[in-house]
Amino acid sequence: MNNIDENVSRYSDLLFGTTLTLYVLAMIMFLAALASTRSRAVNPAEAQNSNVLVKTGAGSATPPPAAIDRTPGKVGARERTGFGDRIAKMAFPVVILGAIAHLGSIVTRGVATDRMPWGNMYEFISLSCVAGVIAGIVVLRRPENRPLLSFVLVPVALLMFIAGRWLYTQAAPVVPALKSYWLAIHVSIVSVGSGVFLVSGVASALYLIKLRYPEAGAGVWGRVLDRLPSAQALDRLAYKTVVFAFPLFGLGVICGAIWAESAWGRFWGWDPKETVSFIAWIIYAAYLHARATAGWRNTSAAWINIAGFVAMLFNLFIINLVVSGLHSYAGL
Repeated sequence: MNNIDENVSRYSDLLFGTTLTLYVLAMIMFLAALASTRSRAVNPAEAQNSNVLVKTGAGSATPPPAAIDRTPGKVGARERTGFGDRIAKMAFPVVILGAIAHLGSIVTRGVATDRMPWGNMYEFISLSCVAGVIAGIVVLRRPENRPLLSFVLVPVALLMFIAGRWLYTQAAPVVPALKSYWLAIHVSIVSVGSGVFLVSGVASALYLIKLRYPEAGAGVWGRVLDRLPSAQALDRLAYKTVVFAFPLFGLGVICGAIWAESAWGRFWGWDPKETVSFIAWIIYAAYLHARATAGWRNTSAAWINIAGFVAMLFNLFIINLVVSGLHSYAGL
């Protein structure tokens, strides 16, 4: 019996489109903040010397204390800028509003279908994207880090566009195999873990870019690089997010195995989806091992982290759309 509320479904679609618009707007604003007037990074020793000079009154050219950002725990210091800081401050509520609209889209989709709203690729991508955005908001909430949300919003906006343009499915009941309480548990855990892995992958990519171009050049690209945090801070950000997402994703895989035993009579059958999920888990385990092992360069570990995120994307698109298996629930 089809109990779909078409009116609520239309509200969900409208909120999805509104969310994408807000994310793109926030992304543009954050990118504008990064490309604004250069704010010169000051290393800790230079900042300390400046403090001494101010206290002793030596050096007429020493900037006043208000000109130097001495946020506790921050790597180095950074001179304050005007336009970039203001536009980043305005963009942050926009992305929060987008996340609220995104959650509203997911909730209304569930109300319209009277089920957990992650039964096909369109819904799964939407859930993973909102998890990535919320993780980015939490991890990058400090004012000096907020412009980095632009690099999180780029893949999120792209994934949402693909989902809305080519993977969209009308609100409908799920196939009988998905009518289980494990749908709410397994898919939600995996989606949240995938969203947090997105933030980690972006941080590792920026870390490698920062190492490749340690000196900011001229032009817009130079100003963007100049406003990025230090390579060490980006590497720590990538590591901390993987530490959070790795056990979560592992728990999701375990829940999926329990669900498979009740649905198909076996915990593990080397289905393509199961296999690539296991490979992705192994890659992230290797990343954590590399970060914890002396002698490994952090650059090598960062490439492993990016490989893990590529495996997640491969699992999401290629396995669902190209390879046939027991997990072929794309809804197309």
